[in-house]
Amino acid sequence: MSILEAIIIAIVEGLTEFLPVSSTGHMIITSALLGINKDEFTKLFEVCIQLGAILAVVVLYWRKFLVFDKNRLFFYFKLIIAVIPALIFGYLFSDKIDTLLESPLVVGVMLLLGGIVLLFVDNWFKDPKVHSDEQMTVFQALRIGFFQCIAMIPGVSRSAATIIGGMQQKLTRDVAAEFSFFLAVPTMAAATGYKLLKGRELLMSNMDNLKLLLVGNVVAFIVAMLAIKFFIGALKKYGFRVWGYYRIIVGIIILIAIFMGYKLEV
Repeated sequence: MSILEAIIIAIVEGLTEFLPVSSTGHMIITSALLGINKDEFTKLFEVCIQLGAILAVVVLYWRKFLVFDKNRLFFYFKLIIAVIPALIFGYLFSDKIDTLLESPLVVGVMLLLGGIVLLFVDNWFKDPKVHSDEQMTVFQALRIGFFQCIAMIPGVSRSAATIIGGMQQKLTRDVAAEFSFFLAVPTMAAATGYKLLKGRELLMSNMDNLKLLLVGNVVAFIVAMLAIKFFIGALKKYGFRVWGYYRIIVGIIILIAIFMGYKLEV
């Protein structure tokens, strides 16, 4: 992986991490288009640069994130509860998830199916009852955490899965989106930490890999800062339908390319 390729993938990550379009799926396709071999470092890179993107949440929402009064402490407890399913499933199915990360075909199918779902989401949940994170219960947070596990399949957006899970639990679209952003922090921090622990020898043996990882995280952080602000505004104005059309178009293009014989497999 060159420095330019690392920057391109990091830009894709920053743009898509918080959009309901699947950042992992887009990175897999980007790597395939760049012709990067799916070696162990590429897999590690695509997971670990998500840390840069989620740090953007901490910076943008620091007033809410770094407050330690009684209400916020209870909110942090709900975050911990919500992340538990992902920690368990991620640990149990780590090898299977890594295998799926090598398949643009899976990405194309899931982008298409997920896009169809997004066309109808705004009509499914029209009567929200929870208008602030203080009103959300622990059990609602846990159920959202199970929705997040669906996103372990490449092409299923973590952002979309958790926001839809929140709306299914009667959260308003805005509250569900914000909780999704917050939930990304412990989830991706844990995923990154686990991946770094497994790949520490790979990183320590090659300083160029460390430099690429640092550059990738910085770029993903900067781009994600802009993407989060854009997404909140777009979600309020357009809902999910526009992202559904986008996913369907991209999914169809990927599947056509694969079935026509283009070498997207990596």
